[in-house]
Amino acid sequence: METYTAMRHFADSWGLLAMALFFAGVVVFTLRPGGKKSADDAASIPLKED
Repeated sequence: METYTAMRHFADSWGLLAMALFFAGVVVFTLRPGGKKSADDAASIPLKED
């Protein structure tokens, strides 16, 4: 039962911090200034006829 408690404390502190940092990184990566062209290119891939 001691392992459960240790894992729960880890998830409540460092796990939450890691998830928050990952979320912030994804938001920054998505909204970066040069991202619009690459996102538009990726969005049009299914519509291209080779």
